[in-house]
Amino acid sequence: MSPVPFIPIRNGQALPLNDVPELPFAAFRETIVQAVREGQRLACLCADAERRLFAVLADDAEKSLCTGRTRLEGSRYPSLTPDCPQAHLFEREMAEQFGLVPEGHPWFKPVRGHVPWNGAPDPWGRGEAPLPGVLDFYRVTGDEVHEVAVGPVHAGVIEPGHFRFQCHGEKVFHLEIALGYQHRGIERALLGGPHPLTWKMMETASGDATLAHAWAHCRVLEGLAGGAPSPRVDRVRGVALELERMANHTGDLGALSGDVGFLPTASFCGRIRGDWLNLSAEGCGSRLGRNWLRPGGLRHDLEPERAQRMRPRVAQTWADTRDAVELLWGAASVMLRFEAAGAVDPVQARELGLVGVAARACGMDLDVRQDHPFGPYADHPITVATAQSGNVHARAWVRWKELEASADHLMHALEELAETPAEPPPGPLPPLAPDSLCVALTEGWRGEVLHLAITDAAGRFARYKLVDASFHNWAGLALALRGGQISDFPVCNKSFNLSYCGHDL
Repeated sequence: MSPVPFIPIRNGQALPLNDVPELPFAAFRETIVQAVREGQRLACLCADAERRLFAVLADDAEKSLCTGRTRLEGSRYPSLTPDCPQAHLFEREMAEQFGLVPEGHPWFKPVRGHVPWNGAPDPWGRGEAPLPGVLDFYRVTGDEVHEVAVGPVHAGVIEPGHFRFQCHGEKVFHLEIALGYQHRGIERALLGGPHPLTWKMMETASGDATLAHAWAHCRVLEGLAGGAPSPRVDRVRGVALELERMANHTGDLGALSGDVGFLPTASFCGRIRGDWLNLSAEGCGSRLGRNWLRPGGLRHDLEPERAQRMRPRVAQTWADTRDAVELLWGAASVMLRFEAAGAVDPVQARELGLVGVAARACGMDLDVRQDHPFGPYADHPITVATAQSGNVHARAWVRWKELEASADHLMHALEELAETPAEPPPGPLPPLAPDSLCVALTEGWRGEVLHLAITDAAGRFARYKLVDASFHNWAGLALALRGGQISDFPVCNKSFNLSYCGHDL
């Protein structure tokens, strides 16, 4: 592989900003394009108010990360997207936040719909801020072609999002997804932090992935402060993260069963998901894992007695989960329905940079716990499950195999915690390093979560970037419907189960 003029960086490592190479834009662009062609991923591309662009490349096969930057001379630059489709949404986001226009972008339109930061120029030339869902939708015309609009208000108690289908009869030619209704301005609010409310923003960035985002934020602060938690703390954090994974995968398999009318698994998993959530409540008092972690340590340890109490409950809940989900695989009608719906071409999945369950269902052996191990996963690797067909069945199957791996991890972790004494809580972290950059990745239940922080001369956040797995994967859902039946949309949507607020931030 050709050398990359970016600097290597470990997951959770902080670097002085002066050590991050600043390339001319042409070299910066070519480095990214060439690296992605050779099999790396564009894990993050973001900008700041000084028109600096920062990129993080992930070489998952080599278990390495690297980062670099450039500075634009004006507000316009040649788009990366025509040569690197993984940049398509990042570039639209940078335009929306900082008024930077990627010339030649093939799909240039708002991501969420809001005013650019700090009075930056309007990249759309409309003279007013776009509203969520108010954009020029792609349209297919012709005899008997019709358009179906769904949302943003939906029938269930779910987040808002707008879906625009171009159909010929039941066949979907094209699906366009418009989000932004959940935009809260989190990244802008984080500037100048950490603030007293920073932690709450991290835990609610995507509420059903509380632990994934909270742990990534902890690792960013610990990297910038130069303080590493103890192995026991990391073991407890691993228990918290895997309980979050168990609850959500169990709930999703139940919901998928409900979407195809298979009520036994749907009914059982609805209850069992609550049992997994109650185990999180046993650990910290919150079913969603809120306030379990803290930068530098834990707010709630798992003392040996409590870890010992949780072991039989985990074993029983896993046995119930296994019995409920095995009913699903034995139902021929369910399997036929799953196998016929929502296939994503593996080549397109790689081109778009899908992550998590959606990527592994397309044969991509990607998992931060394996490729860029953090916490307990460095010493206790997780078995990564993949499938090849990229359809609803593959995404359901990957969830099932991940449940097996997580259950095994939980039992071993709780056994170790039951045999090691609790530790006194650590003191506050030292001040954050000034003029530095830190990148931290975790593997949430949907997939990769990335936090990138840049500090100023006082050690405060000059830029804080969050990338939820959903940001990478919404385009995958659109591809899953292409050429399929519009009646497949509910089961396809649930098989991805992406976060609206995790995308909108």
